[in-house]
Amino acid sequence: MKTMRAFLTGIFIVFCGSTVTKAQDVYLSIPENNIFNRIEFTSVPTRLMVNTYRTNWDYAFFGLAPIAPTFTSVSGPTFTHTSSSSTLPSSTLLWQLESMGGQLPSTGFSGSLPGFQSFSTSAVRWFDPPGSIIFGGGFNKGNINFTFKIPAAQFAANAYRAGNYTMDITQNYNDFTPRNFKTILVIPQSIRWLTSSLTKYIEISSLNDYRNTSTKVWDLGNTEIAHTVDFNFWAKAVSPNIQFTSSKGVPGTRSIANIKLGSNGPALTAKALSSDFQNFSAGNFSVAAGNRSSFTSELYISAEDFKSFFFEAGTYTFELNFNATSTDNSINSLQNTSVQLKVLPRSEITIPTSGRNVNFNFNTAAQYNNGQSQMIPSQIILSNNESFELYVKSDENYFKKGGLQTDINSNILQIGVDGSSASVPLSKTPQKILFNGTPVLDRELNVRYTIPPAGAQSLVGKENTTYSINVYYSFTAL
Repeated sequence: MKTMRAFLTGIFIVFCGSTVTKAQDVYLSIPENNIFNRIEFTSVPTRLMVNTYRTNWDYAFFGLAPIAPTFTSVSGPTFTHTSSSSTLPSSTLLWQLESMGGQLPSTGFSGSLPGFQSFSTSAVRWFDPPGSIIFGGGFNKGNINFTFKIPAAQFAANAYRAGNYTMDITQNYNDFTPRNFKTILVIPQSIRWLTSSLTKYIEISSLNDYRNTSTKVWDLGNTEIAHTVDFNFWAKAVSPNIQFTSSKGVPGTRSIANIKLGSNGPALTAKALSSDFQNFSAGNFSVAAGNRSSFTSELYISAEDFKSFFFEAGTYTFELNFNATSTDNSINSLQNTSVQLKVLPRSEITIPTSGRNVNFNFNTAAQYNNGQSQMIPSQIILSNNESFELYVKSDENYFKKGGLQTDINSNILQIGVDGSSASVPLSKTPQKILFNGTPVLDRELNVRYTIPPAGAQSLVGKENTTYSINVYYSFTAL
């Protein structure tokens, strides 16, 4: 009897030892593509438990009342981030039994497989056994696998921060192991540009843009960055100089510091660009619901700098490097944007109404003997964003009287501009009166009109009436 007793005790000890299984946590790695693009995540069949011995469900009340297998959250109604206060609702993760020992258990008489469900602090059935042990079907031994799912709407509604979100789960069948485990959502560290504004073309086609006293603002388009970590927005210019090529092919440079970078809202702090990276963030871009941050980045040029440095016709080009960098500097994501500002050739000659008519009156002998000269102040207002020369000509080679041509030659009238010693005789052939003009906006010219003594004396004996001729001014680009 003693020997048999010892043998039975040994069997009991071995049996009990075999049921002690260490809890195995369930890790679900969520790809960044699902998070950032808000695409439903579905896992491969994943083992939650192992059934080594059982092939039938538990029943109470003489085998007439099935005991359904359940999951219960014992850590609360949310998934909790292990290194921050961030949480995710239990509804973010859905699950459903996939197989037991390689296949679904028998539903027999009135058994059923529930659809996808979420964990709860109350017990949630993951299978409904048949209503009676008499009609019930069993199940296979082996791995108990589940399929997990995160619906697309959950990615849009919640913030998924890099790291691990955990929930402690217990289940009610002693023979399924482990009895307790953690379900862990693993979120990768990642930053990704969702918009790719690789080029920005700006065209200036009016001189009025330079007369406006407001700061010039050009948006670079919407910037949208997906991220699971907090980040800062850094930017720099590839070169300290803007490359310029004039409309005539002449190269030059402008300082990049004339341009500021900012945003149309509070996201960025406006700063002058440089060839060194600067943090333009007004504050950290924190992980928020939907895992996206968006803003419209803008370029600014003061009205004075715009007129001083970007008036000449041609093409101004520079390249920007953007860098979204995590606040701990562990990861980053780069984006480049090339900017081209094209200023089209434009020119204007304006003669105010008060300067449209120039009158010479010959009433005295001195006026015929000595000739006459008039300086018309600010008669011409000219603008030209290219190097230029100014020309003058008449529509005819002779003055007219009452619309009819006379024998008074147009060349008795000489025209020049204040500050230049040269005056040219008026004719139908354009004559240069301003040499090597540089790009200028709204320059006022005083124009000098002269009828020298010889020309005045040629008018002696002419009919006492009014003689007229039209004068035209024009540019020639250099």
